[in-house]
Amino acid sequence: MNTATASTALRTLIGLDGRPPRLADSVLVMIDFQNTYRTGVMALDGAEEALAAGARLLERARAAGAPVVHIVNDGGEGTPYDIRAHIGAISDEVAPAEGEPVVVKRFPNAFHATGLEETLSGLGFGAGSGKDLVLAGFMTHMCVTFTAEGAFNLGYRPTVVAGATATRALAAPDGTVVPAEALQAAALATVTDLFGLVIPGEDDLL
Repeated sequence: MNTATASTALRTLIGLDGRPPRLADSVLVMIDFQNTYRTGVMALDGAEEALAAGARLLERARAAGAPVVHIVNDGGEGTPYDIRAHIGAISDEVAPAEGEPVVVKRFPNAFHATGLEETLSGLGFGAGSGKDLVLAGFMTHMCVTFTAEGAFNLGYRPTVVAGATATRALAAPDGTVVPAEALQAAALATVTDLFGLVIPGEDDLL
């Protein structure tokens, strides 16, 4: 029987706002919704369900007039992240519309060595503004978590839509397997402890 008691979140201890954002007043950041994660060596548990949720979120953001920024990870030619090939392309279900910027990254934090901060500033969402970013995409434990951290460090208020994220099972240092479900929960708990809010789905946005 598990009798563990959750500790108080750091966000609570330092008095950070816990209200969900208004989508119309946010920028939607779609992180690495690439074909990479739908098949082959990098296929994620729950990728198709998360992609469908991401498509619904994207449709809702567009209807609300919220700016949308797409992120893609470029791993180079011949890799599962080759953005010049179908495997690394953004999935058709969430393909950028005309005028929606696409930021290319090479590190998990989408702000690191990219034009994301400049792009957001051009949309009226400069660093230190305290404005809301709504994050969705792949992988939860990697690029979603570290982009949320990067946003927090720059003074944004990130919110992760959990249902529009997914990850995969990994080997633990002791040789056991961390199931995707456990890693998903741990990653989202990491975000919600300090870096941002986590909401179940797009319907939980104001």
